[in-house]
Amino acid sequence: MPISKEDKTLLLKTARETIELYVRAKKIPACDVQSPALLERRGVFVSLKKNGELRGCIGVFTSDKPLYLTVADMAVSAATQDPRFMPLAASELPYISIEVSCLSPMKKIKDISEIEVGRHGLYIVNGHYRGVLLPQVAIECRWDRTEFLDHTCIKAGLASGCWKGEGVEIYIFEAEVFGENR
Repeated sequence: MPISKEDKTLLLKTARETIELYVRAKKIPACDVQSPALLERRGVFVSLKKNGELRGCIGVFTSDKPLYLTVADMAVSAATQDPRFMPLAASELPYISIEVSCLSPMKKIKDISEIEVGRHGLYIVNGHYRGVLLPQVAIECRWDRTEFLDHTCIKAGLASGCWKGEGVEIYIFEAEVFGENR
């Protein structure tokens, strides 16, 4: 189900308020939501940027919680649990912008020609190695399909070009991406 402009605004507000309250007081705010789109169970990633640079990004491909609660959970995780960054400090809050990516279900592909750069995100699995890049990353970095695949391999901790090997599984998904204008 597509997410309305009003629901997107509410999800961003939920993410913002949750991060601010959690960073300052280690609490999660209560939220009452009635919109059917926000009660769906689906995957979501929350990305935080500070002055335009990535400051945290965490997500899940599926969730057993309503979308608005998953956004709140991923917002806290992006602010405090991304292993690439120190937990967000209260002093950073004015400089943080939030982007939410609501995901479609994943689809395993057999041929890389099925990948549309800018439309699809990638999830690559090889044994216990896993890497994911959201659709907007390829656009922001101006990657073609091969570069997008290579960088997803690298994100998984594998060698560039691993996607050509035996036993590698490639999944695509779409994302409805929206963010704060900061």
